[in-house]
Amino acid sequence: MYRVNSQASEIQNVADAVALAAENEVGEFMIAVRLCDSVVLSMSLLGVSCYGLGVVALCVPPTAEVGATLIEAGAKTLKARDGFAERAAQGLNQLQKALPFVAAAQGAAVAAANGKQRPYGYYAMGLLVASEGKPIVAGSNAAEGSLQDAVDDKQDALAEAAAKAEEATRDAQAAKRRAFMRDCGDNPSYCLYERAAHLAGLGSGANPLYHSVDAWSFSVPLERARAYYRARVSQEAPQGTSVEEGARSALRKRFYAYASNELARAFVHETADGFEASFPRFPRNTEQMKKTVLYTEAVYPITSDEEGSRTMHAWSGCPEAQPVMAYGSASLLDAEEFETCSACQFKVSLLGSVAAASTSIDNGFEYHYDAIARAAEEYEKALKEAKPLKRAVKADAGSLLDKALAALKGAASRRITAQPPGSSGCIALVVSPQGSSTGVFESAFVRQETVLGTRAALSAATLVEDTTDDASVVGNLLDGFKEGGSPVAGAGRVVLQCWSSLLDAYSSGQKALSEGIENALNGLPLVGSSGLGTWAAHALEDRLKDVGLEPARDAPLKPVLVNSTAVAQADGGDFAVRFQRVKQQVLSSPASTTDPFVALADHIDREAYDRLGQEIEIARIEVPLVGLTFPVTVTLPSSVRDGAAGLVEKATDLLRSLNGSLSGVRAWG
Repeated sequence: MYRVNSQASEIQNVADAVALAAENEVGEFMIAVRLCDSVVLSMSLLGVSCYGLGVVALCVPPTAEVGATLIEAGAKTLKARDGFAERAAQGLNQLQKALPFVAAAQGAAVAAANGKQRPYGYYAMGLLVASEGKPIVAGSNAAEGSLQDAVDDKQDALAEAAAKAEEATRDAQAAKRRAFMRDCGDNPSYCLYERAAHLAGLGSGANPLYHSVDAWSFSVPLERARAYYRARVSQEAPQGTSVEEGARSALRKRFYAYASNELARAFVHETADGFEASFPRFPRNTEQMKKTVLYTEAVYPITSDEEGSRTMHAWSGCPEAQPVMAYGSASLLDAEEFETCSACQFKVSLLGSVAAASTSIDNGFEYHYDAIARAAEEYEKALKEAKPLKRAVKADAGSLLDKALAALKGAASRRITAQPPGSSGCIALVVSPQGSSTGVFESAFVRQETVLGTRAALSAATLVEDTTDDASVVGNLLDGFKEGGSPVAGAGRVVLQCWSSLLDAYSSGQKALSEGIENALNGLPLVGSSGLGTWAAHALEDRLKDVGLEPARDAPLKPVLVNSTAVAQADGGDFAVRFQRVKQQVLSSPASTTDPFVALADHIDREAYDRLGQEIEIARIEVPLVGLTFPVTVTLPSSVRDGAAGLVEKATDLLRSLNGSLSGVRAWG
């Protein structure tokens, strides 16, 4: 009885090995499917990402050319992806048609190898459930077309607006720098800071020194000028004892008071959204003075002699300014007839010349102040020109990045998935033809020359994920390039490095996508005056957070033994019904039949197998702009090519010849 059980156990072990070997071919096929899927997904992400990166680069004139190249690379990548997806689907469909035969051949080879030392050997039939796979097709992503059309429509206008915004912003920055230099950047040479310290003795509290334009603002010279003129009003005194010098001092003080009053109404309003400033411009000559309140204010004393002739004086301290009959203005002096004071010599031209010298040469405070006031006007004008341009760039770029986000979210619809033959499992039947038991059983209870009979065993296997294996279907596809060994440079290197990260997105999902885009952005010189490059980069990164890319299930698949009923029931077709009926018969009675196996074995496609080579190229990956191309191949087991194919036909013929011959014979195993 031990020998009987041993023989039964041995053939059952062979059946288990056959089921595992046959189903393993399905697992190998699924590796190819997932590899192709990872390429399609990563190229979808790469193509759309190139569009997004290109849009970002277009926002910065120095990288606009790179942006156009990246957009072109995006279009070519998506086109190459389409070609790869179609070829991969065709290749995988061809391979899955042959998969039942390949699995059967591998199972037959395992059985034959186990039966080499046995007189009658083992013949096996591994049948995949389901026996036919569903057609493999690559989906589509309508959002990609919308993105491509929108980019084609707005690309040139976006680059042009960004260039104009950059130019206007640079003009603004140049104006600000000129103002900074005139205020304090030129220290210790003549500048507003140096003149305020030298002429008015202002200390650091009212006269701060800045060393960087980035820390400086237009409010600094405004406050400095206010402090300066307040000090000059309080400090002004004649530099001599002559009446003429007294008159000039009085007019200077009048000018300083006028400047102080004007500056009190000045303002600087600067926010992230805009800039407004009002720097009063002081008169440089008599004609300009006539346009100010200095010309119209009635503050100059008027006297009259006995003949009724009137004289206007520069200030009340003039020795001839008594008694005062009225006060007049410089405009009145121009309009009516007045005598010129013999003491103070007051004339309109004398008032107009007060600031003439100090605004015309670089040792005057007003000379530098006037330059700052002009720069403030230029700065404000340039920023106002840049503002609508920036707004237009942000609107267009934002809408394009929104479409890129939609295309990234839609990448899941452009995938390669498969339900191949054997997706539910494999059922293996192993048969050892009948033979003599002579010398096998040495027992008084067993008659010598006894026919042992045909032995058969049934087993089943299915695929499960091997979560203990850290391997990925993507493998080391780009390791040489990741390590910096690629000669690709410029935009091409940005593309390659981005794809390297996006391949990882297959197993890592959102994290790898974000890191890939971030690394690519770091590879672009997005430094510009307008700040649009930084804005666009952040806008792209913010949108990536909403993609929600989930990692694919890329753990290797391994075959495991399962109950054959579970595999058969998963088929849900005619085979399942017939198999269940036969199995119940075997369990309840020695009578049996191999009919379901014969029926399915007859449908195994040998012709599909014959069309395959030893190494099958599923498709070829081509990465535009990089010049990188390599195939995705599947290599058939050498045992299949080296003779196992004939064993399938032998096993089929044996099953057909044994159909019904197991009836009435004791079931040994």
